Amino acid sequence: MAKLKVLPPEFYERPNVVLIARELIGHYLVTETNGKRTIGKIVETEAYAGVEDRASHAWNHRRTLRTEVMYGPPGNAYIYLCYGMHHLFNVVTNLAGIPHAILIRALEPLEGLSYMGKRTGKKESDPSLTRGPGNLCRALGIDRNWNGYSLFRKPIYLAYGADHISARDIEVTPRIGVNYAGKDALRPYRFLLKGNRYVSKGN
Repeated sequence: MAKLKVLPPEFYERPNVVLIARELIGHYLVTETNGKRTIGKIVETEAYAGVEDRASHAWNHRRTLRTEVMYGPPGNAYIYLCYGMHHLFNVVTNLAGIPHAILIRALEPLEGLSYMGKRTGKKESDPSLTRGPGNLCRALGIDRNWNGYSLFRKPIYLAYGADHISARDIEVTPRIGVNYAGKDALRPYRFLLKGNRYVSKGN
């Protein structure tokens, strides 16, 4: 794969987390550790709109040791453990002090599939290799040790994708697994690449 161009700070510094979540579709998530590079094309995202969004960890100005990263600089990684077993990778957006974040829900694996297979114990051709936020973190070797890391350099960063993604290529739905958020669970904040076999199963 040709040399990758890292997404710049200004990509994340914008106020519209929903727009950024949509625009992340088609870009690349990259990890590089111990000479092992793994790359996945982002095919599914979910936006979380901070203090006014009941589905967000920062709803109602909640500020804890875990959520502190969300209040930090845009372009940092917010990684947490779900159900005590699955790491979930998020991108912090907007400006410091405004806890917007985007969950990366699924990737299409592009490079380093053998490494992904060894990390997950799955066949390289298995769509569940990088389908779902827990699976993609396992495949790319992402864990809480990288929580708070800047996404502009190794070992983890986001880069421009090679494919042009148009509005008609993207499906918009409510988010998955946030029924506790009441009416906010109905917000159309989930974006996915239509027809891609690595996209998560719906509600």
